[in-house]
Amino acid sequence: MSQQPAALHDRAMDNLRFIRSAMERAGSFTAVPGKGGMAMGAIALAAAAVAHRQAALAHWMGVWVAAAAAASLIGVVTMNAKATSAGTPLLTAPGRKFIFSFLPSIVTGLLLTATQTAEGSRAHLAGMWLLLYGSGVLAGGAHSIRIIQILGAIFLGLGACALFTPATLADYWLAAGFGLLQIGFGYRIARRYGG
Repeated sequence: MSQQPAALHDRAMDNLRFIRSAMERAGSFTAVPGKGGMAMGAIALAAAAVAHRQAALAHWMGVWVAAAAAASLIGVVTMNAKATSAGTPLLTAPGRKFIFSFLPSIVTGLLLTATQTAEGSRAHLAGMWLLLYGSGVLAGGAHSIRIIQILGAIFLGLGACALFTPATLADYWLAAGFGLLQIGFGYRIARRYGG
């Protein structure tokens, strides 16, 4: 008779673990940092102003790569802070899905950028960066709130436009996407989705 309640308890605990696991897998990633996005946008606006004055492609790329590194650090730190403040570890199932959907496009951008220092044009690099970032955001957004998917789609549009305009407009396209778009969507995310 004492074995029956223990067996029932074990089955109940197994069911509870299954339910928790299913809910975690079905959840969406909500730790996208609005305030972090705004800070990333401010970095991009500053980078656009500095990069626009660079005559050499290598110097221009250096400005944008440094800005991307700084913005990435801010993004990771603020994403982790938002997840922590919500009491949700960053690497839950939805978080892992978001990150692993987002990263391939970013890694592709890094590899392609490394090969363009001698031959690339600003317009092609700007278009490529916007397209790959948009692809990553759109893919990650499939596991997040809907506004992230919209952000990714707009980045794709800006990237397509950047590819077919003169290289002299590259910094304007980058400022529009990585600067103004990030600030605008970051503000909306901060207001509607808690930081």
